[in-house]
Amino acid sequence: MTLLIVILLILGYVLIATGHLTGVNKAAIAMFIGTVGWVVYICWGSDFVMSQHPHEYAEFLAGESPTSGAVKSYIYNDIFLRYVGRAASVVMFLLATMSIIEILDNNGCFDFIQEWIRTRNSKRVLWTLSLATFILSANLDNLTTSAMMLVVMHQIVRNRAQRMLVGASIVLAANCGGCFTVIGDPIGLILWEDGAITATQFSKLLVLPALAAWVVPTLLISRQLPSRLELEWAAPPYRGDDTNLNRWQRVVMLFVGIGGLWFIPTFHNITKLSPFLGALCVLSVLWVVNEAFNRRLNESDQMAARRVPRSIQYGSIQQMLFVMGIMMGMGVMTETGVLGDISAWIDYNVHNIWIVGIVSGMLSSFVDTFTIAITDISLYPVVDGLQLERWLDSDYMVNFVQNGAYWLVVAFTTAVGGCLLSVGSTSGLALMKMEHVKLGWYLKNLTPKVLLGFLLGLVILWCEFALFH
Repeated sequence: MTLLIVILLILGYVLIATGHLTGVNKAAIAMFIGTVGWVVYICWGSDFVMSQHPHEYAEFLAGESPTSGAVKSYIYNDIFLRYVGRAASVVMFLLATMSIIEILDNNGCFDFIQEWIRTRNSKRVLWTLSLATFILSANLDNLTTSAMMLVVMHQIVRNRAQRMLVGASIVLAANCGGCFTVIGDPIGLILWEDGAITATQFSKLLVLPALAAWVVPTLLISRQLPSRLELEWAAPPYRGDDTNLNRWQRVVMLFVGIGGLWFIPTFHNITKLSPFLGALCVLSVLWVVNEAFNRRLNESDQMAARRVPRSIQYGSIQQMLFVMGIMMGMGVMTETGVLGDISAWIDYNVHNIWIVGIVSGMLSSFVDTFTIAITDISLYPVVDGLQLERWLDSDYMVNFVQNGAYWLVVAFTTAVGGCLLSVGSTSGLALMKMEHVKLGWYLKNLTPKVLLGFLLGLVILWCEFALFH
């Protein structure tokens, strides 16, 4: 049954990697992996439990005879729900941040981006869009930010060839910007909740590698663009007769939304509650402010689209289901003990986290950024000081302590590695669909540039640990 679960996961990864060819939605694949994997697990639950949790199960039985119902009850309450809670906290955080972005966007809080771009100079357009994406994705959800910025870019740039280059820079900026904060990318959030990293140290060590991985390819992309772009500035979106908020109202909403998310690390450190609770609190406050500023529309038809964030509709639900499915699938693999065998093989035969990081980045380029990253995270537990003393090779195991090199290498390489090919990230797939980008064109025009930034960022990260740790 362990072999069956492993084969199921591998086939799922293959289908996720070839989703752009088969047309099968990766969210459906992920949910199938997560659900069927647990069904197979619980059908042979006694074998798995006795292998992985014999002492805990004995305490659960409290002297009673083991039965089929007892083992299923133990699996549900003591194993399954733990993984459900872990995945649900990430999904709830994504729901909150996606909704915050939608409320801000619906009220024109990001209209200033188009106001800044009143030029046909290619370099100014490129850097304005990518810089705004980089900053916003570090503070908000990087997937939703990249989708929003791609729409803005599509409305402005008229030439398709130019849109493909500018769009690629936006995807890269979103992935690099999101990877160096704990609230910008689901992987950073998972590492933070697991205690593998602290918010301040994570950002301090990854900001320079992320900047290098973003700036270098963007500089090279700017050289491919003509000096002047074919631009067309569309009229501001019509939001009803009196739905355009004035500037101070938009600034207030932006401060509540983004400023509230900045406070989440402090909220988590003080309360030790899951970060999604802080994100939901910020969303609730912003929602109240939204209705207060638009109170004159409460009874009008125009308000209907403004009261309910579009992020809870079909598109973003796919991404949340995908995250839930992959995390549940990883939970099954962890409970079979296979991941422990794989990590032991890596420790013995590879014994180098930087090689693991490079391989993970390459895999992320054609499988999926989140899928590879969560697999890497599931391979190892966070090592504490007492455990470290028991290891003979403590110089190697120090990579797995809190803020250890392994966690940062995984976060960086999978995020940037997902941009090596256009199929490696959800935002890259959105660019392919929106601008009809061919994989061969991306491989020729963008992959070498992204690879240069990827390697430079990795070298900077290595130097930081070599010099200061």
